[in-house]
Amino acid sequence: MADIDISPEKVAHIIVLARELDGKVGAWDTDVDEDDPDSVLEARANDPLEAELRGFIGELNVDEQVSLVALMWVGRGTYEPEDWDEAVDTARSERVNKTENYLLGVPMLSDYLEDGLDKMGISVEDAEAGIL
Repeated sequence: MADIDISPEKVAHIIVLARELDGKVGAWDTDVDEDDPDSVLEARANDPLEAELRGFIGELNVDEQVSLVALMWVGRGTYEPEDWDEAVDTARSERVNKTENYLLGVPMLSDYLEDGLDKMGISVEDAEAGIL
């Protein structure tokens, strides 16, 4: 197994937060009552959950951020697990924007990270059990 420079528990924490954030987007055909907080599920720029996720990713060190991006790419199928070193090198060399901005712009982020852990031979359930 390749050496991943981020703990599975940190990845699991990001997966859990990303799932919660994804769940906040309301259905396109529902009526929204701005005065009823329960009917407003759409994520907003000042959303505390999004701020928490951005902050958590932003506080990771560079090696952890690079590994997180590479892990997402493996989960997405851009790279195979045996190409881990290449994925890490590419993530490091193409690092021009804030990692949290890049990752929060990726649809299905939580799924890709979960698939990435699985493909790298890391138990998602064990990692999530360590944080829940």
